[in-house]
Amino acid sequence: MSLRNKVTLIGRTGKEVETVNFENGMLAKVSLATSDHYTNAKGEKVEETQWHNLVAYGKTAEIMQKFVEKGKEIAVEGKITYRNYDGTDGQKRYITEIRVEELVLVGNK
Repeated sequence: MSLRNKVTLIGRTGKEVETVNFENGMLAKVSLATSDHYTNAKGEKVEETQWHNLVAYGKTAEIMQKFVEKGKEIAVEGKITYRNYDGTDGQKRYITEIRVEELVLVGNK
């Protein structure tokens, strides 16, 4: 088992799954919100939410398309990937994504 570049997240999807079909398979993309709760120095409860871009390929993408909808709680395991591209304005854009290798449907909407 390799522990290099391994990510496990549990959260709720923020939008409907977007899919693209290619000759060699499917690509699925969705955003995932994870939240932490803590009490600050003033004794106030604080919730902090992080958003993650998820991408899946092949069979995992097909499962994501079929069973995942906006607001669905899911658990994913995968790895962090980085990519960049030049925007229409000529500026370089950087994207951090989680490439999903395992997907578990956790709870109800």
